[in-house]
Amino acid sequence: MLVKTLSESLPQRAYSATQVLENEEKVSLSQSIPMFDLMEKAGRSCFSFIQENYQSVSNILVLCGKGNNGGDGFVIARLAQEMAMNVTVYLCADSENLVGDAKTAFDHLQKTNATIIFQSELQLTNEFLQDNQYDIIIDALFGIGFKEILTSEYIALINVVNDYQAKVISVDVPSGVDATTGHVTTTAIVADITITFIVFKQGLLTGKAAHYVGQLYLADLTLGEHFQQAVFSSVIIQGQNSIPKGPNRKATSHKGDIGLLLTVGGNEGMPGAIRLASEAALRSGASLVAVSCHLKNQSIVLNGRPELMLAPSESLQLINSYPYQKAKVMLCGPGLGRKTWSKGLFKQVLASQKPCVLDADALHLLAENSQRHDNWVLTPHPGEAAVLLNCSIADIEKDRFKAVRNISQQYGGVCILKGAGSLISDGESVWINTSGNSGMASGGMGDVLSGIIAALIMQLSNTKDAARLAVFIHGCSADIIAKRKGKIGMLASDLFPEIQRLINQGTFSIS
Repeated sequence: MLVKTLSESLPQRAYSATQVLENEEKVSLSQSIPMFDLMEKAGRSCFSFIQENYQSVSNILVLCGKGNNGGDGFVIARLAQEMAMNVTVYLCADSENLVGDAKTAFDHLQKTNATIIFQSELQLTNEFLQDNQYDIIIDALFGIGFKEILTSEYIALINVVNDYQAKVISVDVPSGVDATTGHVTTTAIVADITITFIVFKQGLLTGKAAHYVGQLYLADLTLGEHFQQAVFSSVIIQGQNSIPKGPNRKATSHKGDIGLLLTVGGNEGMPGAIRLASEAALRSGASLVAVSCHLKNQSIVLNGRPELMLAPSESLQLINSYPYQKAKVMLCGPGLGRKTWSKGLFKQVLASQKPCVLDADALHLLAENSQRHDNWVLTPHPGEAAVLLNCSIADIEKDRFKAVRNISQQYGGVCILKGAGSLISDGESVWINTSGNSGMASGGMGDVLSGIIAALIMQLSNTKDAARLAVFIHGCSADIIAKRKGKIGMLASDLFPEIQRLINQGTFSIS
C-alpha cells in the first residue's frame, strides 16, 4: 500500500520540518534513491491515491509553487494527463525560476498536453473555477520549508480555493501551515486530505492545524523506517498500539491496595466540576474517593453517588483529617475558584508533597505561587498554559511543543497541553495523542480527564504512563460516543460507561 492512514502507520515518531529537510536526501541516497526518483515516488503515491479513491474524477486543477512541493505537483499532473484526465496546472512562478528536480519535473510535464497557466497571466477567481468545474484541486504550493508570511496574492488565491466546492488534496502539508508547529500566520489551504511523505511532520498533528489538514495519510516512499532509524526525534505519536499498559486488578486486591484519592474543589456555586472529576476517578478504578468542597455544595456533590465520601471543607480542618492523612493521591482545581477559601485548600494540597493532579483554578494559583514538584501532573488548556508561562494564548498556539516542554521544565512533573492533538511532556519527550474529537468541546471534559489521571496514578507505578494512558482513554471514549451518537450534544458524563469499559477490556478501539 503506497498510502496509509495515521492509525495504520503507528507506532511512529514525528519530526520537525528542519529534521526532514536536513536528512531526507542523506537517507534517500543511503538507500540508492536519487532525489528526483524520490519526487517521482511522492507524485506517484498521490496519484495512486486519487485513482483508488476518486475513480470518477476527470477534471483536475494542480496548484504548483516553484519549489520541490511544486515538483511533486508536476509529477501528479503528468501522470493524470497520461491517464487521459483533463489537467490544468496553475503555476505560481515563472518557468525560469524553476531549478533542480522541480525544473526536471516541469520539463517532463511540458511534453504532455496538460494546460499550464501562469499566475502572472491570470488571477485565479471563483468564476474561473466554476466555469471549469474541477473535481479535485491538488495543493502543491508550499512544502515543509514554508516559513514565510503569505503575500496578498497568495492569500487571495487560498481564499478562492477554500471557497470552492471541490475536494482538496494537499501534498505533504497544507500550504500556509507551519509543518513544525502547526501555526498558521494568516490563512492556509483547508484540505480534505493531506498526504505527507516519509515521516509524519509534528505540526500536522496538534492544535489549529486540525482545521486545515483534514484526513491525514502517510506515504513513506519506502524510506520511513530507514529515516526513523537514522534520525532521532523526541516527539512520539501515541495511538492504540503505542500507549502504556493499563492497570491489572489482582484476584486478591482490596480497596486498601489501590488507596484513597482526595479531590479538592467545588467552591460555592460550582459543584459540577469536582463531582465530574470525582466520579470519573471512581469509574477509572480509584477505590476510595473523598471530596473536599464548599459546605453548601456537599449535598449536591453526593447526590446520586453515595460511593463518594466527604472531607472537611476548611483548610485547617482538612490537614488533620483522615482523608488528607491517608490519601495516596490528590486532585485539586475543578471548580476551586481563586478566593481566600480556595487558596487555603490549595496551600494544604501543595504542602502534602503527595502525587497530585492540578487542573483549572489550581493552575492559576500555581502561577501566582510558582513551585516545582516532580510528582504532579498539570493539565492546562491553552489559556491556562499562557498564565503559567506569563504569555499570550497566541504565543502558546504558535508553538505548542515548546509550550508544553517549557511548563514541564519550569514546574516539574508531567504537563498535558489540552486541545486537538493533546500533547504530553515530561520536559524532554513529547507525546502527541491521536484520540478524541471536536465533540469534546463541552463543559466538564477537562474535569473528567483529571479524574482519570488521578485514578491511574494510584494504579500504575509511573506518573507519566498514567497521564499518557488517561489522555488516550479519555479521547477514545469520546470517539466511541461520537461514532454511535454524533459529536454535537456530547456531555462529559456520557463518557463514564466507556471509560470503565475501556479500562477493563484493556484494548482501545472505537469499533
